[in-house]
Amino acid sequence: MPATASATAYSPAVRALLPLLYVGWADRSLSRAELELVKQKVSGLPWLDEADKQLLFRLGDPRQPPTQEQFEEWGRMLHEGAATLDREHRESLAQLGAEMAARADEESPFQAAFAKTQERDEAMAALRELESLLGPVDRHTIASVFPPAHDADTELAPRYTFDVDAMRRVLDDEYPDFRDELRALLSSPAFAYSDAPDKESHREWTRQRVHDLAERGYGALALPKAYGGQDDFGRYSVVFEMLGYHDGSLAIKFGVQFGLFAGSIANLGTEDQHDRWLKAAGSGELQGCFAMTETGHGSNVRGLETTISYDTSAGTLEVHTPHWGAGKEYIGNALDARLATVFGQLLVDGVSQGVHAAVVPMRNAAGELLPGITVEDSGYKMGLNGVDNGRIWFDHVTVPRENLLDKFGGIDAGGEYHSPIENPDRRFFTMLGTLVGGRVCVPRAGLSAAKAGLAIAINYGLRRRQFAAGPMLPETLLLDYPSHQRRLLPVLAKAYALDAALDWLNECYAERTPDTMRELESQAAGLKAYATWYTTETLQVCREACGGKGYLLDNRIGQRKGDTEIYTTFEGDNTVLCYLVARALLTKFQQSFNEDGAFGILRFAASRVTSQFTDLNPVAVRNTDSEHLRSKDFLSTAFRFREERMVYSVAQRIRRKIKGGMSSAEAFVEIQTQLKDLALAYVERLTFDKFCESIATQSDSELKGVQKLLSSLYGLHAIERDKGWFFEYDFLSPAKSKAIRREVEVLCAELRPHAASLVDAFGIPPEVLGARIV
Repeated sequence: MPATASATAYSPAVRALLPLLYVGWADRSLSRAELELVKQKVSGLPWLDEADKQLLFRLGDPRQPPTQEQFEEWGRMLHEGAATLDREHRESLAQLGAEMAARADEESPFQAAFAKTQERDEAMAALRELESLLGPVDRHTIASVFPPAHDADTELAPRYTFDVDAMRRVLDDEYPDFRDELRALLSSPAFAYSDAPDKESHREWTRQRVHDLAERGYGALALPKAYGGQDDFGRYSVVFEMLGYHDGSLAIKFGVQFGLFAGSIANLGTEDQHDRWLKAAGSGELQGCFAMTETGHGSNVRGLETTISYDTSAGTLEVHTPHWGAGKEYIGNALDARLATVFGQLLVDGVSQGVHAAVVPMRNAAGELLPGITVEDSGYKMGLNGVDNGRIWFDHVTVPRENLLDKFGGIDAGGEYHSPIENPDRRFFTMLGTLVGGRVCVPRAGLSAAKAGLAIAINYGLRRRQFAAGPMLPETLLLDYPSHQRRLLPVLAKAYALDAALDWLNECYAERTPDTMRELESQAAGLKAYATWYTTETLQVCREACGGKGYLLDNRIGQRKGDTEIYTTFEGDNTVLCYLVARALLTKFQQSFNEDGAFGILRFAASRVTSQFTDLNPVAVRNTDSEHLRSKDFLSTAFRFREERMVYSVAQRIRRKIKGGMSSAEAFVEIQTQLKDLALAYVERLTFDKFCESIATQSDSELKGVQKLLSSLYGLHAIERDKGWFFEYDFLSPAKSKAIRREVEVLCAELRPHAASLVDAFGIPPEVLGARIV
């Protein structure tokens, strides 16, 4: 029979193999060696006569692909056969082949084999073996063969696939009751979201809500008990996170007042300064701002040009902006603040002692600017228009010597500078520790905004239908399309991974000690960058996944996008923060050699040999087994291999450039791209590790199973996105890379039934979500 003959004339035995032929051509995933193996298996099938074998070889010849008409005819036949399968076998190509053979009119050896139990079992085993040789099948191909189920059972399927309340308690970590308290407050009419079109109205709404939060004691939570607080940074960060679900302006103005302004006094000031300002700052009675960033030195804090000069004769400090570009830029609370924590170069007898901070009065009790202070409204922004950002200049403003926040460096009554930290570099970085709390909180609020976007987009995908698999079938839900799952479910898995990592970071910061602070700074910087870039990317994905509905103001995805765009460049520009992380990793790498000498080098060399032996052996590189790909061991090994290889590679690059005559500073500038990649590789590994550690503590087997699916999807999707690097360093074979791509799609399909449960477990009240998606 010619290969071009109608498929309806195929023998039952050939029909039994037609689903495998169709998928093989649709996926085009078999190598020549694999095709040869399939040919050998087909040659050994006892129920195929010689004519059938030759026909199958011609139909499967990679040099002679089927015509478009043939391929479409195969697809129609498969679609008709798949519609008759029961739910249990709805995606089995072997079962579909058996069904198609059984539907043929003529008798054949294949049908005769199916008449006897033993022969039927052997025939089905042969079909399943051939199906397994295809490997994981692309989800788009599977969807084209098996129509989506639209029977009564599917339409009435429950929304929840696991205990959503139990998962919410996992995400609520140790604060479930406190979070419920905040959910109730933010859902109340007093906190109803304001979509005021003008910034003045939005600012007034935000100002009043911050006042309400302060009156309830939320602003002072992280402050010492002696000043009206609870010395509880964990609860304070939870407030910031929950505000991130609701309104970005409210979260940021709250953070500026209580985290940056009050926090700078608490962290940089001494007891008498706490007595003067801290209680009023924590209650909201004393409004303030944090004036660090300058127009000309946004990320270069060490290069600030504002001066804080000590006047020996008067015993006072003079705060001055030497030129327009040294003005303080983008300062939150600038239009409401009565005080400002101003950072600048401390000059004593004309000698700079580095960057310090002084508390500078800005307005009197009536809200009028004091002499020498100029403030300019930053105007409308992409978002956060409820925050009164402004620019500030100081014209020879005099303040008492006692206004210098002097926990880490001050001037005594005799005009002498003193500091408990002699090393200027160490003193500078210790003082900048006041920023770490912000870098811990900001990504939590950003993650909340991303979770809200995911809740909106996934619920929309579970309600909106578009196109049908056939003329008599209902239209398909958006989230039943593999491409739509591919859009949303990997970023949903990443939300769960980041939730675990940021909870861990929050706990580390709350329990910080001087010994842990330096490493914590780089971890906070890295996670802040990684998580806020994720927020920006995810909200764009969610907007597109909702089509035109996502563009409507009512759905607030656009508002959340606008509000969180700035997160990637405030509290530290993300790219610059990546350099900080990479420097810390390289310093640690260098110290391991300096401290252990030759033994350190030998140990590193041994670990490299071991790593290459275990990670790059041919079996590991080519293993495409699903269990292996999903395993924590494989994913953790991949992340660690990438991080360690990058550290070594970057260190070698710097060494070569310095040996070639460059300074270390010039060498770092030359390899900035690699530094950024190294930092993100480190943070991705850290995030995966913390997610796995969190899952290991889970006692509920049902929840643990879902979380493991999420961790596998997070890990495999991350490797897939960076597969170019893994190829370059021979960690992946082409077959394994293809298997990872398919496994990601399989995991998306497995998580699809859990999608509603996973976003509802975020516990975002409808009033807070504020979206109308229909």
